[in-house]
Amino acid sequence: MSPHDFLLAPFAYGFMQRALGSAALLGLSGGLLGCVLMLRRLALMGDALSHSLLPGIAIAYLFFGPSTSALFLGALLAGLLTALGSALISRLTRVKEDAAFGSLFIVFFGAGVAILSRLPTRLNLEHFLFGNILGVSAADLRLAGVTSGATVLVFVLFYRGILLETFDPIFHRATGGRSGLAHFGVLALTVLNLVAALQTMGVVLALGLFLLPAVSAYLWCDRFGWLLASSVAIALACSAAGILVSYYASIASGAAVVLCLGVVLLASLLCSPRYGAAARILEYIRERRGIRHSP
Repeated sequence: MSPHDFLLAPFAYGFMQRALGSAALLGLSGGLLGCVLMLRRLALMGDALSHSLLPGIAIAYLFFGPSTSALFLGALLAGLLTALGSALISRLTRVKEDAAFGSLFIVFFGAGVAILSRLPTRLNLEHFLFGNILGVSAADLRLAGVTSGATVLVFVLFYRGILLETFDPIFHRATGGRSGLAHFGVLALTVLNLVAALQTMGVVLALGLFLLPAVSAYLWCDRFGWLLASSVAIALACSAAGILVSYYASIASGAAVVLCLGVVLLASLLCSPRYGAAARILEYIRERRGIRHSP
Protein backbone atom coordinates (compact mmCIF):
# COMPACT_ATOMS: atom_id res chain seq x y z
CA MET A 1 0.00 0.00 0.00
CA SER A 2 1.38 3.39 -1.00
CA PRO A 3 1.63 6.21 1.55
CA HIS A 4 -1.08 8.04 -0.42
CA ASP A 5 -3.50 5.11 -0.11
CA PHE A 6 -2.53 4.59 3.56
CA LEU A 7 -3.48 8.17 4.44
CA LEU A 8 -6.52 8.69 2.24
CA ALA A 9 -8.16 5.27 1.81
CA PRO A 10 -9.91 5.28 5.23
CA PHE A 11 -11.57 8.60 4.44
CA ALA A 12 -13.37 7.20 1.42
CA TYR A 13 -16.12 6.23 3.84
CA GLY A 14 -18.74 8.78 4.84
CA PHE A 15 -18.60 7.98 8.55
CA MET A 16 -14.82 8.50 8.56
CA GLN A 17 -15.22 11.87 6.83
CA ARG A 18 -17.80 12.99 9.40
CA ALA A 19 -15.59 11.77 12.25
CA LEU A 20 -12.59 13.70 10.93
CA GLY A 21 -14.66 16.83 10.28
CA SER A 22 -16.21 16.81 13.74
CA ALA A 23 -12.90 16.16 15.51
CA ALA A 24 -11.17 18.88 13.47
CA LEU A 25 -13.88 21.45 14.19
CA LEU A 26 -13.88 20.72 17.92
CA GLY A 27 -10.09 20.65 17.91
CA LEU A 28 -10.08 24.13 16.37
CA SER A 29 -12.31 25.64 19.04
CA GLY A 30 -10.92 23.47 21.83
CA GLY A 31 -7.36 24.45 20.98
CA LEU A 32 -8.28 28.12 21.41
CA LEU A 33 -10.24 27.69 24.63
CA GLY A 34 -7.67 25.35 26.13
CA CYS A 35 -5.01 28.07 25.99
CA VAL A 36 -7.17 30.48 27.97
CA LEU A 37 -8.18 27.83 30.51
CA MET A 38 -4.55 26.83 31.02
CA LEU A 39 -3.20 30.37 31.38
CA ARG A 40 -6.04 31.34 33.74
CA ARG A 41 -5.40 28.16 35.77
CA LEU A 42 -8.91 26.97 35.07
CA ALA A 43 -7.96 23.58 33.62
CA LEU A 44 -9.46 21.55 36.46
CA MET A 45 -12.57 23.75 36.37
CA GLY A 46 -13.14 22.41 32.88
CA ASP A 47 -13.31 18.95 34.42
CA ALA A 48 -15.82 20.22 37.00
CA LEU A 49 -17.94 21.73 34.21
CA SER A 50 -17.97 18.43 32.34
CA HIS A 51 -19.24 16.51 35.36
CA SER A 52 -21.83 19.17 36.19
CA LEU A 53 -23.62 18.30 32.94
CA LEU A 54 -24.96 15.10 34.54
CA PRO A 55 -28.06 16.52 36.30
CA GLY A 56 -29.13 18.29 33.11
CA ILE A 57 -28.89 15.02 31.21
CA ALA A 58 -30.79 13.16 33.96
CA ILE A 59 -33.60 15.75 34.21
CA ALA A 60 -33.98 15.90 30.43
CA TYR A 61 -34.22 12.10 30.28
CA LEU A 62 -36.77 12.12 33.10
CA PHE A 63 -39.13 14.49 31.25
CA PHE A 64 -38.41 13.85 27.57
CA GLY A 65 -36.95 10.35 27.44
CA PRO A 66 -33.99 9.40 25.20
CA SER A 67 -34.35 12.46 22.96
CA THR A 68 -30.88 13.48 21.82
CA SER A 69 -31.77 17.15 21.42
CA ALA A 70 -33.39 17.28 24.87
CA LEU A 71 -30.40 15.59 26.51
CA PHE A 72 -28.00 18.02 24.85
CA LEU A 73 -30.13 21.01 25.86
CA GLY A 74 -30.33 19.77 29.44
CA ALA A 75 -26.56 19.32 29.57
CA LEU A 76 -26.05 22.83 28.18
CA LEU A 77 -28.34 24.45 30.76
CA ALA A 78 -26.71 22.56 33.64
CA GLY A 79 -23.24 23.60 32.52
CA LEU A 80 -24.23 27.25 32.10
CA LEU A 81 -25.86 27.27 35.55
CA THR A 82 -22.64 25.93 37.05
CA ALA A 83 -20.50 28.53 35.30
CA LEU A 84 -22.83 31.41 36.16
CA GLY A 85 -23.35 30.25 39.75
CA SER A 86 -19.65 29.91 40.47
CA ALA A 87 -18.92 33.34 38.94
CA LEU A 88 -21.64 34.97 41.06
CA ILE A 89 -20.51 33.22 44.24
CA SER A 90 -16.89 34.28 43.78
CA ARG A 91 -17.86 37.91 43.11
CA LEU A 92 -20.57 38.31 45.76
CA THR A 93 -18.95 36.39 48.62
CA ARG A 94 -15.47 35.75 49.99
CA VAL A 95 -15.42 32.22 48.47
CA LYS A 96 -12.76 31.85 45.78
CA GLU A 97 -13.77 30.72 42.31
CA ASP A 98 -12.05 27.34 42.49
CA ALA A 99 -13.87 26.54 45.75
CA ALA A 100 -17.16 27.75 44.25
CA PHE A 101 -16.65 25.53 41.21
CA GLY A 102 -15.77 22.56 43.39
CA SER A 103 -18.78 23.05 45.63
CA LEU A 104 -21.27 23.42 42.78
CA PHE A 105 -19.72 20.53 40.89
CA ILE A 106 -20.19 18.20 43.89
CA VAL A 107 -23.78 19.36 44.47
CA PHE A 108 -24.72 19.09 40.79
CA PHE A 109 -23.04 15.72 40.38
CA GLY A 110 -24.76 14.37 43.50
CA ALA A 111 -28.10 15.67 42.25
CA GLY A 112 -27.53 13.96 38.92
CA VAL A 113 -26.75 10.62 40.55
CA ALA A 114 -29.83 10.96 42.79
CA ILE A 115 -32.10 11.67 39.80
CA LEU A 116 -30.61 8.77 37.83
CA SER A 117 -31.31 6.41 40.72
CA ARG A 118 -35.02 7.33 40.53
CA LEU A 119 -35.42 6.82 36.79
CA PRO A 120 -37.77 3.96 35.86
CA THR A 121 -35.24 2.66 33.34
CA ARG A 122 -31.48 2.52 33.63
CA LEU A 123 -29.67 5.20 31.61
CA ASN A 124 -26.37 4.12 30.08
CA LEU A 125 -24.01 7.08 30.43
CA GLU A 126 -21.04 5.49 28.67
CA HIS A 127 -22.06 7.16 25.41
CA PHE A 128 -22.00 10.62 27.02
CA LEU A 129 -18.79 9.98 28.96
CA PHE A 130 -16.68 8.53 26.15
CA GLY A 131 -18.54 9.43 22.96
CA ASN A 132 -18.69 7.57 19.67
CA ILE A 133 -16.74 9.54 17.11
CA LEU A 134 -17.39 7.04 14.31
CA GLY A 135 -21.13 7.38 14.90
CA VAL A 136 -21.24 11.13 14.24
CA SER A 137 -24.30 12.09 12.23
CA ALA A 138 -24.79 15.01 9.86
CA ALA A 139 -26.66 16.85 12.65
CA ASP A 140 -23.76 16.30 15.06
CA LEU A 141 -21.36 17.64 12.45
CA ARG A 142 -23.50 20.75 11.98
CA LEU A 143 -23.57 21.30 15.76
CA ALA A 144 -19.78 21.03 15.88
CA GLY A 145 -19.53 23.48 12.98
CA VAL A 146 -21.80 26.06 14.61
CA THR A 147 -20.00 25.72 17.94
CA SER A 148 -16.55 25.98 16.40
CA GLY A 149 -17.58 28.90 14.22
CA ALA A 150 -19.03 30.79 17.18
CA THR A 151 -15.88 30.21 19.22
CA VAL A 152 -13.56 31.40 16.45
CA LEU A 153 -15.77 34.44 15.81
CA VAL A 154 -15.64 35.43 19.50
CA PHE A 155 -11.85 35.13 19.55
CA VAL A 156 -11.54 37.24 16.40
CA LEU A 157 -13.92 39.98 17.54
CA PHE A 158 -12.83 40.15 21.19
CA TYR A 159 -9.18 39.14 20.91
CA ARG A 160 -7.88 42.17 22.84
CA GLY A 161 -10.35 41.69 25.69
CA ILE A 162 -9.56 37.97 25.94
CA LEU A 163 -5.83 38.76 25.93
CA LEU A 164 -6.14 41.31 28.74
CA GLU A 165 -8.51 39.13 30.77
CA THR A 166 -6.14 36.18 30.43
CA PHE A 167 -2.95 37.93 31.56
CA ASP A 168 -4.09 40.91 33.65
CA PRO A 169 -7.79 40.96 34.61
CA ILE A 170 -7.21 43.79 37.12
CA PHE A 171 -5.80 46.06 34.41
CA HIS A 172 -8.63 44.98 32.12
CA ARG A 173 -11.20 46.17 34.67
CA ALA A 174 -9.23 49.35 35.42
CA THR A 175 -9.27 50.34 31.73
CA GLY A 176 -13.04 49.92 31.45
CA GLY A 177 -13.12 46.34 30.24
CA ARG A 178 -15.98 44.07 31.21
CA SER A 179 -13.86 41.49 32.98
CA GLY A 180 -16.76 39.53 34.44
CA LEU A 181 -18.53 39.29 31.09
CA ALA A 182 -15.35 38.15 29.34
CA HIS A 183 -14.70 35.53 32.01
CA PHE A 184 -18.24 34.15 31.89
CA GLY A 185 -18.12 34.22 28.08
CA VAL A 186 -15.08 31.93 28.05
CA LEU A 187 -16.77 29.56 30.50
CA ALA A 188 -19.99 29.59 28.46
CA LEU A 189 -18.06 28.74 25.29
CA THR A 190 -16.33 25.92 27.17
CA VAL A 191 -19.71 24.50 28.20
CA LEU A 192 -21.02 24.82 24.64
CA ASN A 193 -17.99 22.97 23.27
CA LEU A 194 -18.28 20.23 25.90
CA VAL A 195 -21.92 19.70 24.96
CA ALA A 196 -21.05 19.63 21.25
CA ALA A 197 -18.36 17.04 22.03
CA LEU A 198 -20.77 14.66 23.80
CA GLN A 199 -21.37 12.63 20.65
CA THR A 200 -17.85 12.91 19.28
CA MET A 201 -15.49 12.54 22.23
CA GLY A 202 -17.66 12.39 25.33
CA VAL A 203 -17.16 14.79 28.22
CA VAL A 204 -14.17 12.86 29.61
CA LEU A 205 -12.05 12.66 26.45
CA ALA A 206 -13.11 16.10 25.20
CA LEU A 207 -11.06 17.71 27.97
CA GLY A 208 -7.98 16.09 26.45
CA LEU A 209 -8.78 17.68 23.11
CA PHE A 210 -9.02 21.06 24.85
CA LEU A 211 -6.08 20.98 27.26
CA LEU A 212 -3.37 18.71 25.84
CA PRO A 213 -2.71 20.80 22.70
CA ALA A 214 -2.54 23.97 24.80
CA VAL A 215 -0.07 22.49 27.28
CA SER A 216 2.10 21.11 24.48
CA ALA A 217 2.12 24.44 22.63
CA TYR A 218 2.91 26.31 25.86
CA LEU A 219 6.26 24.51 26.01
CA TRP A 220 7.25 25.93 22.62
CA CYS A 221 5.69 29.41 22.47
CA ASP A 222 6.17 32.68 24.37
CA ARG A 223 3.63 34.82 22.52
CA PHE A 224 -0.13 34.46 22.91
CA GLY A 225 -0.89 34.54 19.18
CA TRP A 226 1.65 31.82 18.40
CA LEU A 227 0.35 29.82 21.36
CA LEU A 228 -3.19 29.85 19.94
CA ALA A 229 -2.02 28.94 16.43
CA SER A 230 0.27 26.15 17.65
CA SER A 231 -2.41 24.69 19.92
CA VAL A 232 -4.93 24.57 17.08
CA ALA A 233 -2.35 23.01 14.72
CA ILE A 234 -1.53 20.28 17.25
CA ALA A 235 -5.23 19.56 17.85
CA LEU A 236 -5.95 19.29 14.11
CA ALA A 237 -2.92 17.10 13.36
CA CYS A 238 -3.58 14.73 16.26
CA SER A 239 -7.28 14.48 15.40
CA ALA A 240 -6.41 13.20 11.93
CA ALA A 241 -3.60 10.98 13.21
CA GLY A 242 -5.77 9.52 15.98
CA ILE A 243 -8.58 8.59 13.61
CA LEU A 244 -6.08 6.89 11.29
CA VAL A 245 -4.57 4.97 14.21
CA SER A 246 -8.01 3.88 15.38
CA TYR A 247 -8.89 2.67 11.87
CA TYR A 248 -5.79 0.51 11.42
CA ALA A 249 -5.35 -0.58 15.05
CA SER A 250 -9.07 -1.18 15.71
CA ILE A 251 -9.17 0.83 18.93
CA ALA A 252 -11.61 3.48 20.18
CA SER A 253 -11.22 6.61 18.06
CA GLY A 254 -11.64 9.17 20.84
CA ALA A 255 -9.04 7.41 22.95
CA ALA A 256 -6.70 7.19 19.95
CA VAL A 257 -6.92 10.96 19.42
CA VAL A 258 -6.13 11.61 23.09
CA LEU A 259 -3.20 9.14 22.98
CA CYS A 260 -1.75 10.95 19.95
CA LEU A 261 -2.05 14.21 21.86
CA GLY A 262 -0.31 12.51 24.79
CA VAL A 263 2.61 11.49 22.56
CA VAL A 264 3.01 15.10 21.40
CA LEU A 265 2.86 16.29 25.01
CA LEU A 266 5.53 13.80 26.09
CA ALA A 267 7.78 14.83 23.19
CA SER A 268 7.29 18.49 24.10
CA LEU A 269 8.04 17.86 27.76
CA LEU A 270 11.29 16.18 26.81
CA CYS A 271 12.46 18.04 23.72
CA SER A 272 11.36 21.67 23.99
CA PRO A 273 14.60 23.65 23.42
CA ARG A 274 13.91 26.17 26.20
CA TYR A 275 11.42 24.63 28.60
CA GLY A 276 11.79 20.86 28.11
CA ALA A 277 13.31 18.46 30.60
CA ALA A 278 16.32 17.68 28.38
CA ALA A 279 17.21 21.38 28.04
CA ARG A 280 16.90 21.92 31.80
CA ILE A 281 19.11 18.90 32.52
CA LEU A 282 21.78 20.11 30.07
CA GLU A 283 21.63 23.57 31.62
CA TYR A 284 22.09 22.08 35.08
CA ILE A 285 25.09 20.02 33.91
CA ARG A 286 26.72 23.09 32.36
CA GLU A 287 26.20 25.07 35.57
CA ARG A 288 27.73 22.31 37.67
CA ARG A 289 30.73 22.09 35.34
CA GLY A 290 31.16 25.85 35.54
CA ILE A 291 31.13 25.75 39.32
CA ARG A 292 33.58 22.84 39.38
CA HIS A 293 36.10 24.58 37.11
CA SER A 294 35.77 28.06 38.59
CA PRO A 295 38.85 29.30 40.60
